[in-house]
Amino acid sequence: MIIAIDGPSGAGKSTVSKLVATELGFCCLDTGAMFRSVAWLALEQGISLEDGERLGQLAASSPISFVHEAHDPSPKQVFISGVDVTGEIRTARIDKSVSKVSCHPQVRSALLDQQRRIAQAGDYVIEGRDIGTVVFPDAQVKVFLTASNQERARRRVEQNRARGIGSVDFEEVLADIIKRDEADSKRDAAPLRPAEDAFMLDSSHMTTEEVVSTICDLARSKG
Repeated sequence: MIIAIDGPSGAGKSTVSKLVATELGFCCLDTGAMFRSVAWLALEQGISLEDGERLGQLAASSPISFVHEAHDPSPKQVFISGVDVTGEIRTARIDKSVSKVSCHPQVRSALLDQQRRIAQAGDYVIEGRDIGTVVFPDAQVKVFLTASNQERARRRVEQNRARGIGSVDFEEVLADIIKRDEADSKRDAAPLRPAEDAFMLDSSHMTTEEVVSTICDLARSKG
């Protein structure tokens, strides 16, 4: 079974996906980490984030892999072209760059086949922005997880403060979330939008446990 969880930045997709996968005994495929890895490598090599052709070539020629530990649905390490970028891809610099990379159809195409190949090998919870619409349109469970702009900014600030990476200025984070939403929604390649058959879930006034329980119950109802 594939559980696709889509939604905007800061909606809690990563946290929820890990907890759902743990509850159901599934694995997580961190597609966001794949785009972040390409963004990191592009910046390292001085490739313009506006150059879709070169970015697509970079993504196609730079294999991305994950290292998992037993009984842990989340990848422990992320590698691109053999380089461990686990920490590097979670910085504010990458937060602000990844949308510019993921909007290019050449990049999305280069990573699509690898995403499908990995996920078709077992039961996966996969989060992103076009998982239920483009990557896995036949996923048995599709959820569009969102929350208000203010709530998403509050959560992101708390997350950044806890990990010691990224901005903890609420207004700055809020402005970045709004800007990223606009970019993700208006891009030509796989814009952010819910699948027609997605279960809409607004978590603004829900606890993480309530969100996880809702999605797990939905999955169980699908068999």
